[in-house]
Amino acid sequence: MSEMITAIVLAAGQGRRMHSKVQKQFLLLDEKPVLYYSLQCFQDSEVNRIILVTGENEIAYCKTEIVEHYGFDKVTDIVVGGAERYDSVEQGLHLIESGIVLIHDGARPFVTQKMIQASIQTGKEYGACTVGMPVKDTIKVVNTEGYGIDTPDRKTLWQIQTPQTFQVSLIRKAYQCMRQADTGNITDDTMLVERYCNKPVKVIEGDYRNIKITTPEDMVLAESILKEYEKG
Repeated sequence: MSEMITAIVLAAGQGRRMHSKVQKQFLLLDEKPVLYYSLQCFQDSEVNRIILVTGENEIAYCKTEIVEHYGFDKVTDIVVGGAERYDSVEQGLHLIESGIVLIHDGARPFVTQKMIQASIQTGKEYGACTVGMPVKDTIKVVNTEGYGIDTPDRKTLWQIQTPQTFQVSLIRKAYQCMRQADTGNITDDTMLVERYCNKPVKVIEGDYRNIKITTPEDMVLAESILKEYEKG
């Protein structure tokens, strides 16, 4: 029997940098919510089950206007997220016993079947992986006074994206350890595995177009990327 493959799609972010009354994952992109695009991609993939994590006030909207409206029958659960990203992920993990889990930001509409397939394969082989891309710009470490104090070698730096994929037992262990320690400055799930399980995370190539919509400028870029995808 093959392993259960579950996707946790996070759609509980407040999107304060978007300066909009509508949360970023529900903004319309070519007349469909941003969240639609990643859910559709997971729906069409080999993923067996999707758990959608959103805000308490958005549960009904997600159920009727997104999941039911677009026929996402792989979405088995819609659960309320927490105060921080890791709280929301944990709410999803509570519903998973075993197998492989892909954790994805619902504000990244341009995940592809290729990324999902590669993530599942690599997650099974290495236990933990993430998609990402090499940085294009020079990166500076800047101190609290605004001075550049170091310039890391760009060849070693990648910008990390999602999905991030794990053996369920590994990521659950990382979360259990986190709850027994200090959760300070946790920005994604690979950090948890590195910090609390002492396990390196395999990084595989994603796509520069796999952007996270955070600001109004990102919506303009997203519209351009969508047109490019539609042209094939």
